Amino acid sequence: MPRFNLESVTAGDDCAIIQITGEVDVYTAPQLRERVVELVGNGFIHLIADLRDVEFLDSTGIGALVGSLRRVRVHDGSLMLVTSSARILEIFKITGLNSAFAMYPSISEAVETNPAWRAAVAKTDNPLFS
Repeated sequence: MPRFNLESVTAGDDCAIIQITGEVDVYTAPQLRERVVELVGNGFIHLIADLRDVEFLDSTGIGALVGSLRRVRVHDGSLMLVTSSARILEIFKITGLNSAFAMYPSISEAVETNPAWRAAVAKTDNPLFS
């Protein structure tokens, strides 16, 4: 089975980062979907998916991200992607999904653009958000 790790870090009342490491594919995408369902069910509707340590992303992984975007939008939430990987960025460009997702090279740049995130970060001292 491919190397994969998924961690969630919450901030404020409705913001969370999902840190993803390894390969997001047919075997691991269901875990990503389940985590988003869990987070949204607990009121976290403004999400950042940190893809900086993702080595591989297949169509199932992309589908999990698209489904996650739809899920948070139903609740007037947001899903931003963080990556600087040329390979991952190219996948989103080829599929046209770069226009559907807000994409940033760092967590701090993503946080700066979203009012809900700026408010959440103001309430925390977690160095991850600085």
